[in-house]
Amino acid sequence: MSFVTHLECANCGQRYEAAQVHNLCPACQRPLWVRYDLTALKRAFSKRALFGRPPTIWRYLEMLPVNDPANIVSLTETITPILETKRLAAEFGLQHLFVKDESRLPTGSFKARGMALAISKAKEFGITRVAVPTAGNAGGAMAAYAARAGMEAYVFMPEDTPAINQKECYLAGAKTFLVNGLITDCGKIVGEGKQTKGWFDVSTLKEPYRIEGKKTMGLELAEQFDWQLPDVILYPTGGGTGLIGMWKAFAELEALGWLKSPKKPRMFACQSTGCAPIVVAFDKGERFAKRFENAATIASGLRVPAAVGDFMILDAVRQSGGLAIAAPEADIPKWMRLASTKEGIALCPETAVCLGALELLMQRGAVKSDERILVFNTGAAQKYPEAVTAPLPRLDVTKLIDWEKI
Repeated sequence: MSFVTHLECANCGQRYEAAQVHNLCPACQRPLWVRYDLTALKRAFSKRALFGRPPTIWRYLEMLPVNDPANIVSLTETITPILETKRLAAEFGLQHLFVKDESRLPTGSFKARGMALAISKAKEFGITRVAVPTAGNAGGAMAAYAARAGMEAYVFMPEDTPAINQKECYLAGAKTFLVNGLITDCGKIVGEGKQTKGWFDVSTLKEPYRIEGKKTMGLELAEQFDWQLPDVILYPTGGGTGLIGMWKAFAELEALGWLKSPKKPRMFACQSTGCAPIVVAFDKGERFAKRFENAATIASGLRVPAAVGDFMILDAVRQSGGLAIAAPEADIPKWMRLASTKEGIALCPETAVCLGALELLMQRGAVKSDERILVFNTGAAQKYPEAVTAPLPRLDVTKLIDWEKI
């Protein structure tokens, strides 16, 4: 049974029928929220109902928009672990630093959550052809879930997208195209092709359901922390669906009465100095971000010069008492290596930006040493070989080994 009541524009508040297919709000071309009858949900669904359910995102089915479980398209989206990182915490002078490792999900990134919901809803609506612009992991996830559902998939990505992302789309059977531009240029192609090719656009926040998949990050971490949320969440922010989805999850959990405290985390949107439109808007006190010109970062998932959900990100950050902050682009490889050296956790470059941001936040006194701080590792480092150079020494087996140099 679905408890969805309607869709609602995040900008103008216009309501739409949930039983109809929608992309952006027809009135103002901004993203749509999925809204639920939380009063009825509270009566019908309790925390006790979670006991014994499989450890996947579908344990929260009543809080998700799929009407018929038969339409679920899944690759087993497991609950991802939260790892306490004591040695890494010591580097920052912190007592409690945690990493939620999304690299354990299908296709190696958090994008699996959003695409599992988006493709499941597309199946429910009878959609058979989907398209997406991507700067990295979203394309691979969409291609995999479309393949699982038997749908035709089209992926458009900047030509300098990491090679592994290109190959995983191809392997999953998606019609994959390299574009001599940024993700926003790819998005224009997808938008222009809707009429001609008849595909459904599953771009970030241009349909209502990927955010519902990302919402499960907030539901999960609340359950993992025994319904007592952490003090601070650092989130690598490109399109921002995960940050927005978590903030929505916390509001819904509060309405259900599941949280032990009304105190919610301060949300920190972390970007690279190479592409920081949200940070610029935040610093200027603006609700909508201007396009960030000449965007360039090895954290490909953060290379989003103009996010359609910019105001939703900024609203969540400000409501939470958090900040938007940019870390130095040049330091990304350093933080990737430090996390792996200290903890054995292979952070993606997007998450490395969060560590750079954490260093700046500590210097500013914006976070306290005794707070519980959670960082999201949104993908596997192994998918970004271009981001790390490893000048390894070589040994010549035809000569005696100089053990003093080893």
